[in-house]
Amino acid sequence: MKRIVHLSDLHFGRDRPELVTPLSQQINRLAPDLVAISGDLTQRATEKQFGAARAFIDGLTAPTLIVPGNHDVPLHNFLLRIVRPWSRYRNWISKTLEPEVSDDEMIVLGVNTVNPYSWQRGWFGRNAIRRVRDAFADTHGHRIRIVVAHHPMEHLPGEEKRLMRGASRAIRQLGESKTDMLLSGHLHSWRAKPFAMQDDKGATIQVLAGTGLSTRLREEANDFNLIEVSQDTISITRYSTDENARRFENSGEKRFMRGENRAKHP
Repeated sequence: MKRIVHLSDLHFGRDRPELVTPLSQQINRLAPDLVAISGDLTQRATEKQFGAARAFIDGLTAPTLIVPGNHDVPLHNFLLRIVRPWSRYRNWISKTLEPEVSDDEMIVLGVNTVNPYSWQRGWFGRNAIRRVRDAFADTHGHRIRIVVAHHPMEHLPGEEKRLMRGASRAIRQLGESKTDMLLSGHLHSWRAKPFAMQDDKGATIQVLAGTGLSTRLREEANDFNLIEVSQDTISITRYSTDENARRFENSGEKRFMRGENRAKHP
């Protein structure tokens, strides 16, 4: 079994300082095999905010896989956003914008869906689709296949943010590649549900973490996910802040089958 912590949208610069230590402590107590962070580490991509994000990451005991979010490129410094959008991210977080972690049990693929020219709206281009297809083509049937990206590929009705470009095409490719999960954020809301446009055999579970630390809450608590994957099942446990917003507690679990009927509950 593999244990993966998934968190997103930390937004250092508009974070809740009183939650930083409880969040890192709870993650370390869970002792995951990997911590996947799906973007928006900062609010405005400043040096100070990236420094705070780096300190938080360094306090985690597990290995990390991190992809950028749209807030991790400068918004108001237009020249820097166009000419060197990733300079601060590369300096503080990682030289690699699309990292990959793999072993005998899983392959986790980071995809950068941020479009610096559009800023908020993401994209999942043909090169990203090809990369997913090629990365998962060689995997043995039992290996866990996970994609980590900032932008989700399906929105609920009434969502104000625009769906990223290439989403429908990417969902089809994820299904054809037998992807188990897409881990995303961006919407500051929690969700774990198979894509509606995939059939049962190819169903990929879209897992959204809300926001780990941000003050921008959409009528939901700050949260993160613990994902446990075995040969047959996927368990997604949500950890969210308690009534006093001082610690993260188990607040519910969803289970899914893996294999041909991976979209159906056991």
